[in-house]
Amino acid sequence: MALSLSTTIVRQPHGSSGLAPRDWRPVKGDLMGKKLNFSQKTRKKNNVKSSIRMTLTGIATGEAKLRDLDMEKRDPRTVVAVILGGGAGTRLFPLTKRRAKPAVPIGGAYRLIDVPMSNCINSGINKVYILTQFNSASLNRHLARAYNFGNGVTFGDGFVEALSATQTPGEEGKRWFQGTADAVRQFHWLFEDARSKDIEDVLILSGDHLYRMDYMDFLQSHRQSGADITISCLPMDDSRASDFGLMKIDGKGRVVSFSEKPKGNELKSMAVDTTVLGLSKEEAEKKPYIASMGVYIFKKEILLNLLRWRFPTANDFGSEIIPASAQEYYIKAFLFNDYWEDIGTIRSFFEANLALTEHPSRFSFYDAAKPMYTSRRNLPPSNVDNCKITDSIISHGSYLTNSFIEHSVVGIRSRIGSNVHLKDTVMLGADYYETDAEMKSLLAEGRVPIGIGENTKITTCIIDKNARIGKNVIIANSEGIQEADRSSEGFYIRSGVTIILKNSTIKDGLVI
Repeated sequence: MALSLSTTIVRQPHGSSGLAPRDWRPVKGDLMGKKLNFSQKTRKKNNVKSSIRMTLTGIATGEAKLRDLDMEKRDPRTVVAVILGGGAGTRLFPLTKRRAKPAVPIGGAYRLIDVPMSNCINSGINKVYILTQFNSASLNRHLARAYNFGNGVTFGDGFVEALSATQTPGEEGKRWFQGTADAVRQFHWLFEDARSKDIEDVLILSGDHLYRMDYMDFLQSHRQSGADITISCLPMDDSRASDFGLMKIDGKGRVVSFSEKPKGNELKSMAVDTTVLGLSKEEAEKKPYIASMGVYIFKKEILLNLLRWRFPTANDFGSEIIPASAQEYYIKAFLFNDYWEDIGTIRSFFEANLALTEHPSRFSFYDAAKPMYTSRRNLPPSNVDNCKITDSIISHGSYLTNSFIEHSVVGIRSRIGSNVHLKDTVMLGADYYETDAEMKSLLAEGRVPIGIGENTKITTCIIDKNARIGKNVIIANSEGIQEADRSSEGFYIRSGVTIILKNSTIKDGLVI
């Protein structure tokens, strides 16, 4: 039977044959109306399902956009790092006699420049400039060996470039770098060339700090806040606060004022509520001050404006440009509540190295997820023969024979002879080996090979690279002298620490 399109087939009761009953007929009228109602309900259900699907799709799209926004805020391709090589390094002298501060060895196998470089690599930042001026030869050599494209550390479309102070046309172009800001100003044009077209922010770092930091957290905080400048800061207690430049913040973490190494009532006036930055109430009561780490993020256009037009004669970021910008620009504080040390003096260098031997240490180079990179040297494991070693670090490629090493750091390629006792000593190691034949020849001539000769006792000492320390030497500074210049004899004393000069010779039997 042919049926019209308006005909509705009625579902059979359960158990029926499915054949049409005898009185079956096309149904119209009321039943057709029910059919129409049934279709409307179906459409409503479909509309609800469609609405749910659209809502879920909208939520998913919104979440995806938020994820994209977060990723954009953490995009390392839009930030460039500038590592400042520092000045003459007079407070680290004589370690800086022939090298820049960032090239000073640390931890037995690394150099200070490896810290910000590794932090950049681990944060995904692959565009890095290093500004150097003083004694830059060893630093440039290390950078070329450690961070070139053939050493296993890849930079994709990025770069690592050392930029030394150079003369340019004009009277101003004849000056050396006058400070941190002036160093960046002299290379400001780099931020406008083709390689920097996607750069939105500039990360300013120091080359002589010891810490481990994810700069992407820093960058994300900077971008989410909308700040023009963000300063990484440390919470401080009363005992150390007066040694640093302190900042005062409002209830939202905006920096409103600065004070350089305040004392007394001026120090007390710089106390802030550090819970604003994320500290617990208990911790905030113990550490009511915040100190600048000398680590900054600038919006690129803001940085260029400050250097070229707003403060064209200012030389320093920390003491001039940033304090003067507090009322005019939005400067935000970012809390870094972890280990950080400024390796700016002989005493801080000495203590930071020995602190690496603590159990557990406050800072460790041993982190598989965020390793510290350095030059690949392909040295053999250390050879230790009948020695007692406690609370110490022995770097690779060293030879130790029948010696006692106590609370010390022994650098790469070190040679330590029989019956030697090292205590509270930082030994930087050597740049090369002497063969057995060369050592025998030197001893036959009454000269001293690289390393430490037998029966020598050394305490509270820094031994620079390639030093030659003879037999039966005692280095103890038993008189407690704080400062001494004995360079003609191969050593200095700074802050009570004896420093054996690089490539120097300490003759057999000398007592310091």
